[in-house]
Amino acid sequence: MDLVQIFLNGLVLGTLYACIAVGFSLVWGVLNIINMLHGSLIILGGYLTFFAWHYLGINPILSLPFVAVILFSLGFVLQYLFINKVVTEPVLTTLTLTFGLDMILYNIMTVYFTATPRRVTLDLGTVSLLEIVMPVDRLLGMVLALVLTAMLYIVMRGSRIGRAIVAVRMDNQAAALMGIRVNQIYAITFGIGALMAGAAGTIFAMVFPVTTNLTGAFLGKAFVICVIGGLGSVPGALVGGIALGIIESFSGFLLGPQHAITVGFVLMLLLLLVKPTGLVGKRGYE
Repeated sequence: MDLVQIFLNGLVLGTLYACIAVGFSLVWGVLNIINMLHGSLIILGGYLTFFAWHYLGINPILSLPFVAVILFSLGFVLQYLFINKVVTEPVLTTLTLTFGLDMILYNIMTVYFTATPRRVTLDLGTVSLLEIVMPVDRLLGMVLALVLTAMLYIVMRGSRIGRAIVAVRMDNQAAALMGIRVNQIYAITFGIGALMAGAAGTIFAMVFPVTTNLTGAFLGKAFVICVIGGLGSVPGALVGGIALGIIESFSGFLLGPQHAITVGFVLMLLLLLVKPTGLVGKRGYE
């Protein structure tokens, strides 16, 4: 029964990881940008959710759409005004720019919000089945993460914006010749990545304390998940996130929680040697 509990804990954690990584994977796959700002955007979403709940009494589920809109707008503006200026430059240039933007946002949040861990406490109780116990807030977070990931998949597959993003990803020059405004699609893609980061922050604030000290940890996990699952793919982020969550859960039980993150990075390195495209990734573009 302990193994079932560990597996379920890893499954819940993995869906939250997938929600963290899917926006990062989308931006990396479409724009070829390693977005160093991603972790801070997650924490910003968590902080906005906490303050809306703490000071205004707004339930995090109700505040999630507003947080998503705010983060999308921020991501769109940053991409359109700044990152688009260097989007065709070598990856080191865009990495340095997003790192600089990350330092600005990180320090603003630390100065004005402080690094005190904050969490939305809903007191929803637990669900018990035989000897398996699961907090309801974690189950709710898992459902929200799966719903958001599924909605992004539907948008990417079934909408005009989604098809335009895929077209730009496959060949931005051909897409431009077909009348697609590539810079605008880049900005929308970056905005969607920021939206998913903010939504992930909202969900995490419901389950775990959030603080600016976690920005690097979230960024690292997003990177690992993209490598494990496959770059630029919503199913890849889901598979990679669930795989990492389950692996961390079992390795934490067997080796201790202090070694769980190390095991995840070792897995990433081994997978790069054996299957560089990830578990569900493909060579080139889909």
